[in-house]
Amino acid sequence: MSVRNAILGLLAQKSRHGYELHAAFSAVVGGGNWDVKPAQIYTTLERLEESGLVQTKSDLGEGREPARRIYAITRDGRDALKGWFTDGVPTEHQRDEFFVKLMIGLVSGEADPTRIIQIQRSKLYQELHDATDQRDGYDPLFEMAQILLLDKAIMHLEADLHWLDMIEMRIESIKDQPLAEVEIRKRGRPKKELLKPEE
Repeated sequence: MSVRNAILGLLAQKSRHGYELHAAFSAVVGGGNWDVKPAQIYTTLERLEESGLVQTKSDLGEGREPARRIYAITRDGRDALKGWFTDGVPTEHQRDEFFVKLMIGLVSGEADPTRIIQIQRSKLYQELHDATDQRDGYDPLFEMAQILLLDKAIMHLEADLHWLDMIEMRIESIKDQPLAEVEIRKRGRPKKELLKPEE
């Protein structure tokens, strides 16, 4: 998820200072489910300001409180936010670290692919148990957004477990297939052919 766009959305709701933005972001995305440090919020705000998507003003505070920078979304910022809302979100399903580990295990001969699958299955079951416990601890009257996010995580974990079953059934077929060979190109420029003098 783009922290940049989330900040623009929170500023579209109302102008805020950096600490308030961090707190609002954590509240919206469910606390620890998406860990964003205050420093990342402030760095992103600086970039948004440089791009003309947000502007700042000084809040003199009340009484003895020090002045704080209040951030507000600009017209260009609202246009960028609308663009984000009208675009789909890309997924990273085809960039899977476990898949890379399994394939390298097969190619290198340094690991047992069946054992790699068993270890991953055990990890997924633990994550599924933890996510289910966490989801069941939320109150549906007040924390439905967090429940829905965990439902998605649980469904992805269940799909990954099903995928591991499919891999396990087909692992021998994968072993029997030849490894794709990559043609190594010579470095540098190709040599020019010398023209032979005409006879």
